[in-house]
Amino acid sequence: MQHILDAISAGDTSSADFANLDLPDHYTAATVHKDEVDMFEGVTSKDKDPRKSIHVEDVALPELGPGEAYVAVMASAINYNTVWTSIFEPVATFGFLERYGRLSELTKRHDLPYHVVGSDLAGVVLRTGPGVTKWQPGAEVVAHCLSVELESADGHNDTMLDPEQRIWGFETNFGGLAQIALVKSNQLMPKPDHLTWEEAASPGLVNCTAYRQLVSRNGGDMKQGDNVLIWGASGGLGGFATQYALNGGATPVCVVSSEEKAAIARSMGAELIINRSEEDYRFWNDEGTEQNPREWKRFGARIRELTGGEDIDIVFEHPGRETFGASVYVTRKGGTITTCASTSGYMHEYDNRYLWMNLKRIISSHFANYRESWEANRLIAKGKIHPTLSRSYPLADVGQAALDVHHNLHQGKVGVLCLAPEEGLGVRDHELRATHLDAINRFRGV
Repeated sequence: MQHILDAISAGDTSSADFANLDLPDHYTAATVHKDEVDMFEGVTSKDKDPRKSIHVEDVALPELGPGEAYVAVMASAINYNTVWTSIFEPVATFGFLERYGRLSELTKRHDLPYHVVGSDLAGVVLRTGPGVTKWQPGAEVVAHCLSVELESADGHNDTMLDPEQRIWGFETNFGGLAQIALVKSNQLMPKPDHLTWEEAASPGLVNCTAYRQLVSRNGGDMKQGDNVLIWGASGGLGGFATQYALNGGATPVCVVSSEEKAAIARSMGAELIINRSEEDYRFWNDEGTEQNPREWKRFGARIRELTGGEDIDIVFEHPGRETFGASVYVTRKGGTITTCASTSGYMHEYDNRYLWMNLKRIISSHFANYRESWEANRLIAKGKIHPTLSRSYPLADVGQAALDVHHNLHQGKVGVLCLAPEEGLGVRDHELRATHLDAINRFRGV
């Protein structure tokens, strides 16, 4: 792989030179194994250790198909879907790969006894398959994680509604936590020139998800003046929601779990912050079997204290079971709860009287369509929205990176260096970077 890295580092390698590079028949990748899906049987979720299930090993380079591209991955990042994959919850991802493999002769490539994981990347196009015209070898790119077939009319207005919609690197194989990734060419977007490889790789999944969930008409359709309750406001997903609220003239009410994370939210420009650890909200009893509406009311009173008596217009919901009852309760009459992820549990419980009698809406949201992904990446490229990368690990330590996210030890996104030998490489527009450097560092918690 050194000759590929040398070509990227040279800075003057032509597209033809990239196209003529010899590609290896194997590359290093982070994988989970099909024969180990029961390895954590009887272990509680919090005690399942991704360092035991994620392997960093050589895998075979898959066949390049029509409409696809190989990308040399300079950097990637950890998302919660990588944690789910690594602890085999709520289901092992090999079921996704098996179903995808039955779709066509070409998709059989994805049904393997190992799964190359990862749903983010920043890197350089190495090869393109038949039918690709927009991207050439040598192009510096990031990738969004929407994989669709687009053979059904159902997905033509909103690609997220395609019946064969999948999340690349989670429901497909050959993901981004690797030296080389296989993507559909329509996943590719221009790498923001003012960012390093690891910074450019980190927004992808969470930035696009936050854009659709909060800003898009398919989600919260946020407007100026809205009060937006953001759970986990300094994290990988919530950090972007906080930025979108501030950037769009809304007022974020940021919920965090520590004073350190509160400081990060303040550094973004947020003023209304609830440290749930300090204020000790107990939405459930100790057994986790029954919710406490009095705590919902105490939480709602705290929100009104911060907002000057106003209730929440939009709740940016992703913890799920632990917080959902409170989220429904504190939303104003006619307000909206947008929901994704459910990292604390999928079985939500709430008092439907507060929803139905107050004309509130629950809107489900899942990643973003092609257009939303481009808009989210465009805002990154223009310096309107900034990466929230907190630290990066080498690919060899990807298990530890996933453990950090699993145990909520991270702030913002956790990056992974794949081919990049060190942090700080890949900046092409130094003038634009200088303009936004204070914000970039501030959003990194530096």
